[in-house]
Amino acid sequence: MKRYRFKKIDAFASGGSSGNPAGYVSLLPDDEISDEDMQRIGRELKGFVSETGFLREGTPGECDLAIRYFSCEREVEFCGHATIAIMDDVVRSDDRFRNRESLLLKTNKGVVTVWNRTREDGMVYIRAPEPEFSDARPGAAETAAALELDVRDIDPAIPIGVVNAGLDTMLVPLVSLDACIRCSPDYMTLRTFALAHSVDVVVIYTRETEFLGHDLHSRVFAPTFGYLEDPATGSGNAALGNFLIRQNLWTGRSLVIEQGPDRENPNIVRLLRPDDGGLMFGGGGQVRIDGSYVLSGGVRPGQPV
Repeated sequence: MKRYRFKKIDAFASGGSSGNPAGYVSLLPDDEISDEDMQRIGRELKGFVSETGFLREGTPGECDLAIRYFSCEREVEFCGHATIAIMDDVVRSDDRFRNRESLLLKTNKGVVTVWNRTREDGMVYIRAPEPEFSDARPGAAETAAALELDVRDIDPAIPIGVVNAGLDTMLVPLVSLDACIRCSPDYMTLRTFALAHSVDVVVIYTRETEFLGHDLHSRVFAPTFGYLEDPATGSGNAALGNFLIRQNLWTGRSLVIEQGPDRENPNIVRLLRPDDGGLMFGGGGQVRIDGSYVLSGGVRPGQPV
């Protein structure tokens, strides 16, 4: 039997929004854990959190901390909401980082910068991995059918795009907030579509928002990871931000994005273009469970206690 420090943290939770739950396993230097153990924990947490991050000490001279992510089905190269949740907790609870302005975090997509803005803004910002743009342009009719939308719901003024800012992400522009809210795709249909086009995630978005001062409303579907929808997402919205920059549709410094199917209480994701280039996404976290995860030898399933 193995026991690990465990927290459940809701990323991007604020006001009436519920955020996006992430699991956080904090590994001590002497903790032994295999890839199979991490995948098993991810599988056992299906329906409880969408992804779990496994954090350990970094390599001196390279990074402060290192992280890997697992969903219920497979390892995830980069998970934005889990990074927000875990890094927000780290800079608030670890005396080594509480007063640091920034730290370096190693992921499978490279080393990313974390800005500690908990005192100023009540959140952390994560520098998204450098974007990779694809020339793939799925047809509007096929895309609409996979999303169970009318082809007229897709905005013809903006092309459908594919960008990797951590995950291969298809970006589908819609003409209205109503279309974005009522979109209700079938899990297996959308999963088949995503796999056929070699994408991990499908993002729908519109420039129409519910609240003044907000710039976009998005929803993020992740059927290739074993669940339909991510309620609040860093990497998906980072891909969207990079795509808008490339299309000359975002020329300012910041974006405020409403996300999710709840019109009245959306989750809020913030994007920022720092002076030194690149793109950062920001948010905070709410710790809901703080305890241990017990991974048994197979007699009983692991469980947070």
